[in-house]
Amino acid sequence: MHGNRQNSGEADAGRGPLLAVLDLGTNNCRLLIASPQGTTGFRIVDSFSRIVRLGEGVNQSGLLAEAAMDRTIAALKVCSDRIAKHHVKHVRAIATQAARLASNTDALIRRAREEAGLDLEVISAEEEADLAADGCSPLIGRKYHGALVFDIGGGSTEIIWLEKTNGAPRKNLAASVPIGVVSLAEGYGPASTSRAGFEQMRNELKARFEPLAKTMGDRFDGRKYHLLGTSGTVTTLAAIALKLPRYNRAKVDGSWHETAHMLRVVERLLGQDTETLAKIGPIGVERADLMLPGCAIFSAICSLWPSPVLRVADRGLREGMLRQLSRKLS
Repeated sequence: MHGNRQNSGEADAGRGPLLAVLDLGTNNCRLLIASPQGTTGFRIVDSFSRIVRLGEGVNQSGLLAEAAMDRTIAALKVCSDRIAKHHVKHVRAIATQAARLASNTDALIRRAREEAGLDLEVISAEEEADLAADGCSPLIGRKYHGALVFDIGGGSTEIIWLEKTNGAPRKNLAASVPIGVVSLAEGYGPASTSRAGFEQMRNELKARFEPLAKTMGDRFDGRKYHLLGTSGTVTTLAAIALKLPRYNRAKVDGSWHETAHMLRVVERLLGQDTETLAKIGPIGVERADLMLPGCAIFSAICSLWPSPVLRVADRGLREGMLRQLSRKLS
């Protein structure tokens, strides 16, 4: 709807038009406004992120709660205002796992249109995996044949094996498992913040991911492929590993880590209660109760796809949407 009421939306001279992409997940609402720059890059004009917990309780009730929708609409209004401020013509807004699960998603879509002027599109798990892969693919290490991309979301986890063919990344395998940090936290309750609960969650996730790992067999060689992780869990772990006092995207995005070092960070966090975790700068109050569930998913992936190194991406669905929009307009 924004495209019908804006009157400009052109970026600075010599750059492409402004694009706005919005990713409404189970836990977060994220906006990115950017213009294409060069053949594959983008110049970021504005960004916004807010934890809205849209999927709170949806696994139990099958419904989006009114309070969760209210929080989400408030965030969408902020996004709408920013899109209007920059006069963006080309807008895409998507919703993922929580919206796929709920039987009353039509109410959210209607409110988003009427109250925030945004047309929300609920995408499939397959498209979510494709967008995550598209957004992260520029970070595949040059000396590697490809990477295993994983995106730990609030309601689902995507795993995509990308392999370079003639220099370009090609999707070898992709899967979306309907378990994320919010669904794990709700399913395990208070146990999700304990060491014993962590072990149970990790074992459950290993069992869920194992068929995919078996499909790949010994073709995933850690000397030829590396792990490439995106999501709040992985970026937060990276910030802690880098000893940052608070989260800094510029230092986290694209950073390389020894996988063993990241797992040692996980081990340190296991001994902390939620209140202590909340005091760690990169974690904070809003993410503290979801940190161990995310670490359980991360640990399960590392055990099934052993790789000496891991690259961290503070990018994903939004960047994938930007790349797709840019290709459509070129």
